[in-house]
Amino acid sequence: MAKLLSNLRDTIIVSAILALIMIGGYFSHNGAADSIFWQAVFRFLHIQFGIMWIGLLYYFNFVQIPQMAQIPAELKPAVSKYIAPAALFWFRWAALFTWVAGVILAINRGYFVQALTLGVLEGFSVPQHTFIGVGMWLATVMFFNVWVFIWPNQKIALGIVEGDADAKAKAGRTAMLFSRTNTLLSIPMLVTMAMNQTIFG
Repeated sequence: MAKLLSNLRDTIIVSAILALIMIGGYFSHNGAADSIFWQAVFRFLHIQFGIMWIGLLYYFNFVQIPQMAQIPAELKPAVSKYIAPAALFWFRWAALFTWVAGVILAINRGYFVQALTLGVLEGFSVPQHTFIGVGMWLATVMFFNVWVFIWPNQKIALGIVEGDADAKAKAGRTAMLFSRTNTLLSIPMLVTMAMNQTIFG
């Protein structure tokens, strides 16, 4: 067991196999790969990718950014050249897959357009669509921030893309501000995602 757990790839493979067995169990119980089954699959994927995305967002904002000022200058390259690029890789792709799975889930549930328009087309008569729509728009802004502002500026700040010291400092601050914006938006977004299913079904 220690050998398995010492290798991240093998650990994830075994975890995925166990997850597939559980999904097979739900499929067997459901009796068919119908709309409800796929809704469950995409809700799982939405949550799985979302945990990675928001978990890394919180890592950056609660751990890495506050601690960078306390790290001795000679040790900072270990973070900027190795840890941050790897974390940003998983961060940006988790954001994309979370957003895609969420859109598919909303389409599958039959309220994508209603949520996208925040329930306006229904005269705000279905609060479920307004609430989840707000959450979807918050998540979309956050996803946009990751790919349009955070990642491009982090590439400059980390030296992945060429830039002088001033450009790196400016890019680092811009990336931090958009990352902090996402942190601000994340809690109300999570409220809608977590509470909507329980309150409205």
